[in-house]
Amino acid sequence: MDGPVVSSPSKSQLVYDAIKTRIVDGSYGPGYRLVLDQLAKELAVSPVPVREAIRRLEAEEFVRFERNVGARVIAIDPTEYRYTMQSLAIVEGAATALAAPRLDGADLDRAGAINDRMRQSLRDFDPRAFTALNHEFHGVLFSRCPNPHLVDLVRREWTRLATIRESSFVFVPGRAQASVCEHDRLLDLIAGLPDGDADVEGIEQSARAHRLATMNALLARDSFDGDHREDRP
Repeated sequence: MDGPVVSSPSKSQLVYDAIKTRIVDGSYGPGYRLVLDQLAKELAVSPVPVREAIRRLEAEEFVRFERNVGARVIAIDPTEYRYTMQSLAIVEGAATALAAPRLDGADLDRAGAINDRMRQSLRDFDPRAFTALNHEFHGVLFSRCPNPHLVDLVRREWTRLATIRESSFVFVPGRAQASVCEHDRLLDLIAGLPDGDADVEGIEQSARAHRLATMNALLARDSFDGDHREDRP
């Protein structure tokens, strides 16, 4: 008996996935103009699935249509960024604190190795590659959080920050060195937990302060006004 038939993704879905990936990874930065015919040619499809994909992205607030311009990747809203980073600092700090006593030596070695790669990458700095490693580092630290609802909240805030988060170190490349040092201190705090110690307040505060320091660095930039654009045709 034949197994179930698995349908292939539609052209619209494939185009949506391709464009969203480029927005999330920073290839299409805030303000980038999405030209329908250009994208159709690049992705080897007709304009119809591109139009459908862009409408979905508009509904998800990744894209906004502007009169006489067309679709643009939504620029950074400093107020929305502040609120989201504050929320992320709280929930990720709590998730990291709950996970800390459950992290074993292998977890800490893995996180330390990732941070070492981040440190080494500072010599030939690629902000998007650095951010991917940063994402991986923090994922390890809260990976053993026993509260799935809290983990879900962290991931939701990560998704909300996607278009900003992937370009954070483009705006403030100098923040990268400080971030690596703060990671070292956070790992030292976690490694220093006595067996069975439930007092992880210092870890939560450190993880929270780490996120807020990045937020403050971006908001302090004069150029970070929600109008940073890659205005390519």
